[in-house]
Amino acid sequence: MEPSASNSMQPDHCLEKAHMEVHQVAPPPHRSTIQKLNSRLKETFFHDDPLRQFKGQPLEKKWILAAQYIFPILQWGPNYSFKLFKSDFVSGLTIASLAIPQGISYAKLASLPPIVGLYSSFVPPLVYAVLGSSRDLAVGPVSIASLILGSMLRQEVSPTSDPLLFLQLAFSSTLFAGLFQASLGLLRLGFIIDFLSKATLIGFMAGAAIIVSLQQLKSLLGITHFTKQMELVSVLSSVFHHTNEWSWQTILMGFCFLVFLLLARHVSMKKPRLFWVSAGAPLASVILSTILVFAFKAQRQGISVIGKLQEGLNPPTWNMLHFHGSYLGLVVKTGLVTGIISLTEGIAVGRTFAALKNYQVDGNKEMMAIGLMNVIGSTTSCYVTTGAFSRSAVNHNAGAKTAVSNIIMSVTVMMALLFLMPLFQYTPDVVLGAIIVTAVIGLVDIQAACQIWKIDKFDFFVMVCAFFGVIFVSVQSGLAIAVGISLFKILLQVTRPKTVILGNIPGTDIFRNLHHYKEAMRIPGFVILRIEAPINFANTTYLKERTLRWIDEYETEEGTKKQSSIHFLILDLSAVSSIDTSGLIATNTSLSLTLQLVLVNPVGEVLEKLQRADNDRDMTRPGTLFLTVGEAVAALSSTMKGQSSSYV
Repeated sequence: MEPSASNSMQPDHCLEKAHMEVHQVAPPPHRSTIQKLNSRLKETFFHDDPLRQFKGQPLEKKWILAAQYIFPILQWGPNYSFKLFKSDFVSGLTIASLAIPQGISYAKLASLPPIVGLYSSFVPPLVYAVLGSSRDLAVGPVSIASLILGSMLRQEVSPTSDPLLFLQLAFSSTLFAGLFQASLGLLRLGFIIDFLSKATLIGFMAGAAIIVSLQQLKSLLGITHFTKQMELVSVLSSVFHHTNEWSWQTILMGFCFLVFLLLARHVSMKKPRLFWVSAGAPLASVILSTILVFAFKAQRQGISVIGKLQEGLNPPTWNMLHFHGSYLGLVVKTGLVTGIISLTEGIAVGRTFAALKNYQVDGNKEMMAIGLMNVIGSTTSCYVTTGAFSRSAVNHNAGAKTAVSNIIMSVTVMMALLFLMPLFQYTPDVVLGAIIVTAVIGLVDIQAACQIWKIDKFDFFVMVCAFFGVIFVSVQSGLAIAVGISLFKILLQVTRPKTVILGNIPGTDIFRNLHHYKEAMRIPGFVILRIEAPINFANTTYLKERTLRWIDEYETEEGTKKQSSIHFLILDLSAVSSIDTSGLIATNTSLSLTLQLVLVNPVGEVLEKLQRADNDRDMTRPGTLFLTVGEAVAALSSTMKGQSSSYV
């Protein structure tokens, strides 16, 4: 898609250029190696400069600021009012009505005792209320982390054959997840989770939502013997190979409550003011279904129920943590995967609602808060928790003002643990399955998928790989495939940086991409290239070969038109943010070409390294270093022998 010859080889279209002042390229201010290292470390690990608030403050004030930084509740707590409490009280009760049935459901999804889901909705919210920086995040078990935890542990331990060991591994995995999350915040390594791109997460969440929903067919159909595998083929095969176990009573009840929950969700989506309809529907379903089962003795008709739940608050489980034997690798790996996924979800949800209310959420504080609540949770009968999107959305819509809504929710769950456990004995599993399906269906974001297709086809490919990887292989394999492809995309961008050939827009001293601006014209005797990426050891060979190819293509076209040969190769380095030793050597090697190399606008670090590497002053002597392409062409045009070329 080369520009036409009439555009590239007709200097008659360029007006005679008046004398242009040539500005000198100023070297960057001198900084020592220690200063440069400090600056780089600061931008890498302390880009938010958390210590700036301590500058110029008296010692007593510094201690107060430090306490507020570690415990955000101390920032807003002193100004808390009864008016705020009324809003938080309503929000807390509302999300508690959702947290109780979801906690029971998600624990079963993780193949854990249902009571563990309620335990996980009691202690972690209290910890987060003290340490978290989000006003809207509602903490508790989430479907994706529950699915991953259960599926990874079930690969080596059966929750039915050895439930105690399975429970020990779940708590141990939660501890490692929390330690990993808190370490990211403490070491300020939160940029690691940025490798999970939006496209990856959308595909992963959608695939996981479908797998979670299909897993609920066991409860919705009343199947007793069901596969432990998580991929699509095994699940569907198990469903249709056990049609003799299907229960019409279970199917009827499941269908009715599923329709009811979906209608409630639809009403709340259409009319956000009716958020309480969707929030209260799960608890209403649990209460109504429990009454029906108890009244009609439905458990005798084949409808499976939860059974008796233990009363009381969270028992300590520090003595159940499993650090020895052949399962140590399993719990570390499970904790790492669930920790990354739950941390990513929690921070993403927190930032989403913070943007709606125009306040800031500190990512490192969130990592510390989520990590510590999982560490503490692992010793108090809890499994992996984070900020749940569905509960946070309800919390936001209910008018939550501060993290006190989490405290209200926690107290409400505590009351349920102390006094209401016998009431859940007859709660049918089919309703819990319907609640899970309704909760995860919102994770399938078709609108976002269409937007990604419209913007970036490669990101769409990554999303599709994550989606099908989760569905047809496994949850963790699908995530690994998507991350691998995303990293491959980054490697391609690093090793194959974009280079463009520039031409002059007639009547100006502006130079733009010839393939983009059709009116741009080549300047005879010049090859003007812009490199749009850092130059390093991974791409120097490609850049040299691509530059030679640009020159060969230009010379071939000139030979066809019988125009003058090339005298100058101009490299616009304004978009090159950094260069390493290999890049410097490659740049020096370019001087062996028969044409003269001219550099334009090398920035800060690049110019400094060029000067240090230029022992013979070949690259920084007058006539080889310019501030703009226009000045370079204007100054060098008069030096070309046997050719007159000017432009405006």
